[in-house]
Amino acid sequence: MSIAFTPFNLGSLRLKNRLVMAPMQQYRGTRESLATAYHEFHYGRCAEGGVGMIIVESTAVSPNGRLFKDDIGLFSDAHIAPLRRVTDAVHAHGVPVLVQLCHGGRKSNPPPGAELLAPSALGFDCGLDCGLNPGADAGYGVPRAMDGADIAHAIDEFGAAARRAVQAGFDGIELHAAHGYLLHQFLSPLSNRREDAYGGSAAGRVRFLLEVLAAIRAAVGPAYPVTIRVSASDYVEGGLNPEALAGALNLLLPLGLVAVHVSSGGLLPVAPAQVYPGYQLPYARSIRQAVPLPVIAVGGLHRRSLIEKALAEGDADLIAIGRPILERPDFMTDKLASVQFED
Repeated sequence: MSIAFTPFNLGSLRLKNRLVMAPMQQYRGTRESLATAYHEFHYGRCAEGGVGMIIVESTAVSPNGRLFKDDIGLFSDAHIAPLRRVTDAVHAHGVPVLVQLCHGGRKSNPPPGAELLAPSALGFDCGLDCGLNPGADAGYGVPRAMDGADIAHAIDEFGAAARRAVQAGFDGIELHAAHGYLLHQFLSPLSNRREDAYGGSAAGRVRFLLEVLAAIRAAVGPAYPVTIRVSASDYVEGGLNPEALAGALNLLLPLGLVAVHVSSGGLLPVAPAQVYPGYQLPYARSIRQAVPLPVIAVGGLHRRSLIEKALAEGDADLIAIGRPILERPDFMTDKLASVQFED
């Protein structure tokens, strides 16, 4: 019997199966970060394909925190109506949809004249005594370390974006604390060298994320589903690992997370030693064993046999699939759901 195609309760949401469309940038937003008819069609079509839940691409909470010049945002009320059309298109197929809220921090693409901000004045390449090439910063530049006013403003931006997410009809939020973006930058000792209350220790480094999540809860209420995407390894000694990340996640539990989406990397220009189907499953299993939350696994999980094995053996509760759905929105039904389809 297939586990992947059994229902699953994620907080207050009822998923018809355990397959999630992973958040993937579409590079089709307007100059003002508005969603367009493309997004409405794209996400509606993917929902029609049979996925259990959709997570919309990284959505900027701040004009200064955009990842790209053509991403989408929720940093003004003008963004609500276009995204409402997106959620309506997904809901027409009976599929719940989450929005991934993000601030790029030192990996942002801010508008001309705006500053690049981060926990510490360390660029993406930053050296950090780990043998990295100091010329490999991909053009991001060196950020200014955020002061107290900057931190308070960013927290308010996350809260305001969460309020707009509800108004836009999203069924929940995924906080993007992975892949080297601002929340991840605060969590990792490789990018957070602060000596104030927002750094200096594991408890200090998680404080910004705690306050962001508290602001979101104040905006959306106690029952609204909130998940978090994390990088379980920085691939560099002294960086985040599953044990350290589990400690941070357990501190967030009182604020009502309903799931953790486990990825890896992105903090520094360092690649994993090997990439193969399911290469991030050991991270997902470690987090699932250490944190009492449902886990979404991701990373090359495109084969039915591997997906079923991961679910059966307790590596994860849900499986996120990316590129195959972009290539074929009906992947769930005409490929993965087929009895004949295996490896």
